[in-house]
Amino acid sequence: MFKPQLRYLEQAFITFLLLVVATLLLAGCTGDTTSNPKIGMAYAIGGKGDGSFNDAAYAGLVKAQQELGVEIAEVTADRADTDTDLQKRLRLLAANGCNPVIAVGISYVTVLADVAQEFPATTFAIIDAEVSGPNIASLVFAAEQGSYLAGVIAASASKSGKIGFIGGMEIPLIKAFEAGYGQGARSVNAAIVIESAYMGAAGDSSAWNVPDKARSATEAMLAKGVDVGYAAAGASNLGMFQAIKSAGGPEKGLWAIGTDSDQYTMPTLAAVKEVILTSMLKRVDSAVFDLIKSVVSGTPMLGIQTFDLKRNGVGYAVSNPAIMPYKTAANAAAARIITGEIVVTTQE
Repeated sequence: MFKPQLRYLEQAFITFLLLVVATLLLAGCTGDTTSNPKIGMAYAIGGKGDGSFNDAAYAGLVKAQQELGVEIAEVTADRADTDTDLQKRLRLLAANGCNPVIAVGISYVTVLADVAQEFPATTFAIIDAEVSGPNIASLVFAAEQGSYLAGVIAASASKSGKIGFIGGMEIPLIKAFEAGYGQGARSVNAAIVIESAYMGAAGDSSAWNVPDKARSATEAMLAKGVDVGYAAAGASNLGMFQAIKSAGGPEKGLWAIGTDSDQYTMPTLAAVKEVILTSMLKRVDSAVFDLIKSVVSGTPMLGIQTFDLKRNGVGYAVSNPAIMPYKTAANAAAARIITGEIVVTTQE
């Protein structure tokens, strides 16, 4: 006779638990036990653990936690997200007191301005895209300059005179990686052959997380004699690393070059690290930290902020000792880019 009442109490308890969980999730922005600044981070597809772009942004967030004492709240885009879904994610962070709200990647480019307009007192930032607004910072990187250095290294390390490039989505942002890579490689070997493949057309967000497809594309390149590959495809980079390791890696004179983070040091890539000669660094971590610090200090960094070689916004990783023979050439090229002697373009 008491079963209906018990079921009611069970349902009420479950509802209570769900409310508690929701409150805890939002506590990263609205915590009422501290006055620390609250930072919101909206990751691109793949989220933390991609060993690349998202992890670089997260590293900047962690540094801000450690050095500035900020609290954080995080959300991640899903492959199936619509613009409405992405807006809701940004709005959730802003509505719950996060400032700044940082959007990682081009997925948010069409929705950021509208949300920023709704919260004029909040600073918004987007990484790798330009969005206009009085309270928006666009954090962009001279990826073509860093890729030029990757090209110098690849051509210097190649014994076959054939190198490869794997891009994620075929958009101007990634075409700039390819363009800089080609220019750098040809500065070393004018006759070098470059094989290229993209993991998806413009608008295909799955391109950033299809390692199997990248592996197949790399295997096809290796069959043509490519011995050094450069991947600028987010979590898809793993496929290139796996293909090169399976083909014999350094013992066979085969190398990979990663992007964004120092992929040689990423725990999620430990099984393939020996093939990663270097990575083209986009210092997203530094840009994120600088942005957060500017907001916390009361002087928000706004407008288009370009992080190039001169600003130490791009570079190459030196964690793998195997990079040593190629540092002199890469450093010389970097110095000439900084002085303007070499001008790297975003198109071939």
